Amino acid sequence: MTTTIVIGGSGGVGRVIARRFAERGDDVVITSRDKATAEAAAAEVGPRTGTLTLDLARPETLDASLASVREVDNLIITAVGQAPNTLANLNVPDAIAAVTMKLVGYAEAVRVLRDRFTPGAAVVLFGGLAKERPYPGSTIVTTFNAGITGLVKTLALEIAPHRVNALHSGLIGDSPKWRDVPNPPHADRTPIGRLVTMAEVADATEFLLRNTGMNAHDLYVDGGILAT
Repeated sequence: MTTTIVIGGSGGVGRVIARRFAERGDDVVITSRDKATAEAAAAEVGPRTGTLTLDLARPETLDASLASVREVDNLIITAVGQAPNTLANLNVPDAIAAVTMKLVGYAEAVRVLRDRFTPGAAVVLFGGLAKERPYPGSTIVTTFNAGITGLVKTLALEIAPHRVNALHSGLIGDSPKWRDVPNPPHADRTPIGRLVTMAEVADATEFLLRNTGMNAHDLYVDGGILAT
């Protein structure tokens, strides 16, 4: 039996990813900072879906929060740190929390679970296209998503022979954030004529975990927006 852990799997694209792996027969564990949110998501994902409550912004607590996990075949960390900030109006506490969650929290989650990886286990960390295309207010978001690239490269050496890759999506058209927004940004500039979907991001996640030749890479799932 394959065990898939989706940290940040209680909502949005994380929940779609969790459902994809549950539907193929995996034992899935999803996490949230809020117990009730995780349990509601697990009930929707499937009957063999477990839950954990953890906070990546408090990396010192992850060892205890993940203590019940026995083995890991797939580790997917989708949790997003939203910290709209500009240099001119930098909110230092928000910036520290976001960077801590996205970089220190991601790294600590991998460290804590590494000794429970099965021989073929692999990891996918979520970044974002803001690392290549900054936008007003993305100072911290662009910075920590760029940091995911560096984290993946060093982890690929540190956890070898286990593989680790990063997935950077563009705006996801059917996500809770964008599905009800008329004329969302970038849609008319994307060569495919639309924004990418949560199903496409979930499929790309599964590819990175399945394909044993993929390691230490950044995969952009953006509909070709970087070509424009």
